[in-house]
Amino acid sequence: MLKSSNPALTSRSFKDLERVSNRVMTLTGTVQKTGILLLLLLVSGYWSWGSQSIGALAGLGAIGGFIIALVTVFKKHWSPITAPLYAVSQGLFLGSTSALFEATYPGIVVQAVALTAGTLFALLGAYQSGFIRATENFKLGIVAATGGICIVYLAQFILGFFGVSFLSTSGPFSIVFSLVVVVIAALNLVMDFDFIEQGVAQGAPDYMEWFSAFGLMVTLIWLYIEILRLLAKLRSQD
Repeated sequence: MLKSSNPALTSRSFKDLERVSNRVMTLTGTVQKTGILLLLLLVSGYWSWGSQSIGALAGLGAIGGFIIALVTVFKKHWSPITAPLYAVSQGLFLGSTSALFEATYPGIVVQAVALTAGTLFALLGAYQSGFIRATENFKLGIVAATGGICIVYLAQFILGFFGVSFLSTSGPFSIVFSLVVVVIAALNLVMDFDFIEQGVAQGAPDYMEWFSAFGLMVTLIWLYIEILRLLAKLRSQD
């Protein structure tokens, strides 16, 4: 059974798919679609970076991206349209958020982007070489760890209403937790690679190239945000 802790790339993503054409998903096509989404995100992010309304754009991008992501998950055959829209909305969010971090910690965005890209290519190389594989035990462990992280974030959200914050500080626990989250987010990439490979092997419809690229973007965006937060915590101690 295919498993992934990515909310987009779940074990049911390739079941009961609508066939809108006879074309099937390919690895090359998925890579190309991922590149297009990354380009759209970068262009949108660059535009929002220099905007005078970064707060409003961050909120618009976050809310819009969440809604579009939900639509994409439930309407996979819409992904050729919704996936690019998701990339643009997340570009607005990431560009605005990154500008705020950069204003406080100069140079932090370049570091976060470099670490995210380095992690992506390092894990892709490790996966392709067979050094790391998404075994069933590996998948179960990452799913459990990701679920645990979600529970901790939910607890922090609830406690925040009572003025309690244990993740937004630069204390040892907060830094260690952020480091763990970065590792788990990175390992989710391995599961995404495996899931995409399985989809190609099963001959999924070609629109799943867009959907799979969208799922990979979800993980990459999560990884970038967590790296950015970790770096900010480390810099705040200087």
